[in-house]
Amino acid sequence: MPTSDAMVATAARERMRALIEAGIALSSELSLDAVLQKLVETASSLTGAKYAALGVLDPTGSRLERFLTTGIDPETQATIGDLPTGRGILGVLIRDASPLRLHDLSEDPRSVGFPPRHPPMRSFLGVPVALRGIAYGNLYLTEKESGDFTEEDEETVTLLASQAAVAIENARLYESATHWSTQLESLNEVAAALVSELELGPLLELVANRLRALIAADSVTIALPYADGLRIEAAAGPEADRALGVLIPARSKTMRVLERRRSERIDSVLDDPEVDQETARRLKMRTAVHVPLVLRGEAIGVITAQDKEGADPRFTDEDVRLAEVFAQRASVAVDLSRRVASDALRRVVAAQEQERRRLARELHDETGQALTSILLGLRTVEEARGETEMRAAVAEVRDLVRSTLQDVRQLAVELRPKALDDFGLAAALERLTESFAEQTGIAVGFHSALPAERLAPEIETALYRIVQECLTNIVKHARAGSVSIVLGRKPDAVTAVVEDDGVGFDPARTRDEGLGLIGMRERVALVGGRLTIESRPGAGTTFVAEVPVP
Repeated sequence: MPTSDAMVATAARERMRALIEAGIALSSELSLDAVLQKLVETASSLTGAKYAALGVLDPTGSRLERFLTTGIDPETQATIGDLPTGRGILGVLIRDASPLRLHDLSEDPRSVGFPPRHPPMRSFLGVPVALRGIAYGNLYLTEKESGDFTEEDEETVTLLASQAAVAIENARLYESATHWSTQLESLNEVAAALVSELELGPLLELVANRLRALIAADSVTIALPYADGLRIEAAAGPEADRALGVLIPARSKTMRVLERRRSERIDSVLDDPEVDQETARRLKMRTAVHVPLVLRGEAIGVITAQDKEGADPRFTDEDVRLAEVFAQRASVAVDLSRRVASDALRRVVAAQEQERRRLARELHDETGQALTSILLGLRTVEEARGETEMRAAVAEVRDLVRSTLQDVRQLAVELRPKALDDFGLAAALERLTESFAEQTGIAVGFHSALPAERLAPEIETALYRIVQECLTNIVKHARAGSVSIVLGRKPDAVTAVVEDDGVGFDPARTRDEGLGLIGMRERVALVGGRLTIESRPGAGTTFVAEVPVP
């Protein structure tokens, strides 16, 4: 019989496969009506909604121009009559352009009811279909088969709507501008890659190469956040191989664009005060275009194009528009890659934690009881025989078994501390620090400012494992005499600060070998937090993990 983890993994793969198949169908269809109808049917299938519809806004963005449905037969559609006018809940979605989930439409005060002979509808999910801030319409789903729509449904339909917006724009471009065949070929190639290739590197490389060819740039790079700055993850141009992996500091023009979340065209690099002129001279950069990768209001990277080829190195408004189109494709690729990686890593971590619980239970109960029984048996043997040699041997075995029993129980605590499940993060870390100080001789100061209420289990586990890894690193590498651990609470976050007075290291030059820094960053990222490391040789190290708390 398959385990629950296997069933969850299978369901996730099936959902991902359905999204990929839907994306392929959307990117290969150039008829706008066919694209929209396919989207409606796919959304209904993936979420288990009985009814689904997609309303297309007119050019003014104030009312519905077209309305496609699934789940309603033609006869019922005919009896309902004209298209919705965009009032009530539909009007809310048009004005706010943000996802909306409702338990019962009729209970919402903004609802204006249904026309006569309209099928009853209760549970509701609405998601905007938008691209680069331009609203094409909204996707509506009602009457989920198994109750209310879930957060997972919302994420799935939002991702599908993002891909659909790309396909809708492609179809409209194709219908209105056939002379853009080269551009459309590249856009369709990228759109197809988005739904068939899950590795982020090849996707970003394809985007960079196609954009460079279309706008005739000397080079194009795509940078994503890394530590406190950015790192180039894809590049196209003569120096592409050398550009990969280059770190972009926090104080740079590229970071300013990321923070402002808007495109910027630089006709003269020398005249821009935010550009590092030394870097510009080294790269022989004269002009540039910076376009942020923005997804659902969050800036997740930057595309940079340098020096247009030809007599005039300046980029045009059309070049900026194309770069923004490709930035949207890249942002979808990054988001999809993150979702796949996060889902896989979350399943791995969940499986590890479940296995640790099982081992801890077995070691603490079954193995401990077995060793205790051995002790009792040896005592019986000792009392039954009177030889001095046997008494000495039995006493030695007893001590060995007692020591082994203590070690096994300590291992159980390390695998999954019972205090973490029973009493929470602060109590578990207090016992961990006491045990750490006793075993290593390193002085440990522990202070918790957390309130009495418990945190979410995944947050407590993440912070406990991070502190545990920090202490392991201190023993192995820091040569510290004292350690300070502080749990703090902000209005919207909880922090764990681990500080030692050891030898320190240079984070920019130190590889991850033996330190587990990548694993620590990934673990805190799974709960939406971030990890900051401050250290330098001879000055100790400070780890700060900050996790948002609703």
